[in-house]
Amino acid sequence: MKIAVIGARGRIGRKLVRRLRALDCAVVEASPTLGVDAVTGRGLAAALHGATVVVDVSNPHSREGAAASQFFSASCHNLLTAGRAAGVRHHVALSIVGVDRIPGVDYFDAKRTQEALIMGSPIPFTIVRSTQFFELVRDVVQDGDVREVRIAPALVQPIAGDDIADFMADTVMAGPGGGIVEIAGPEALRLDDVATEIATAYEDGRRIVSDVEARYFGARLAERSLLPGAGAWIGPRRFDDWLRNSLQPDAHC
Repeated sequence: MKIAVIGARGRIGRKLVRRLRALDCAVVEASPTLGVDAVTGRGLAAALHGATVVVDVSNPHSREGAAASQFFSASCHNLLTAGRAAGVRHHVALSIVGVDRIPGVDYFDAKRTQEALIMGSPIPFTIVRSTQFFELVRDVVQDGDVREVRIAPALVQPIAGDDIADFMADTVMAGPGGGIVEIAGPEALRLDDVATEIATAYEDGRRIVSDVEARYFGARLAERSLLPGAGAWIGPRRFDDWLRNSLQPDAHC
C-alpha cells in the first residue's frame, strides 16, 4: 500500500510517517520543504502517482483571516483533483472536535470548508476530528505576553500527538468507511488548569489567568464547546504521563 502524507514534516505528520513505515507501508512524504506544495499544486501529481491513500495533516503558517481559508480551499481542491487523477481510494484528513459548533472563527470556518470539499468528492473519505493535543496547549502557553497568559476555563479532553498518529495509522490500515469520527484523550480537564500545570512544569514564571472572555482561535468558548461526543475513540495517554515524558531531553513532541 502506497500512502501519501501531506504535511509530513509537521508535528503530527512526522509521527504518522514513522508509524506507517513501522507497518511496512510505502510512504511518500509531501511538504513544501520536500518540493510538494498542495496549495500551488507543485509536485502533487508525482507524489500521488500510484498512491492508494492520501492523508492530509497539513496546516497553514497563519490560522487567521483569509490565509487559513485560502490555504484549505486551494490545498484541498488540488489534493482531491490530483487524487481522482491518480486513482486514490481513501482520503483521510485531520480536523477539529467542535468545528461544527463554533461559527464565525476564521480557522474553524476554513476547516469546515475543507470538510465540505472532502464530503462532496467521489473519493471515499474519513475525517478525523480531534480534540486539542497537549503539544498545542503548550504552544498557547508559550505564546502569552511577558507577564501573564489568559486562558478560558472551558472543559477540554486533550489528546497526545502520539495517540492521534496511532489512530490515523489504524484508520489508513482499516480502509475507507469511517465518515466523520471523533478522537479525544481519556480525561476531561479545565483548559486553564492544563495550562497552569504546563507552565509550572516548564518553569515558566508567568501567571496563568482564568478568563471566561479569553479567546481560543478568536472564539469565545462555552464550557463544553470543545468536548467530543459520546462515541469518540479515547486515546490511552493521560495528561500527567504526557507531561512527564515531554520533559525528557530526547522527547519527540
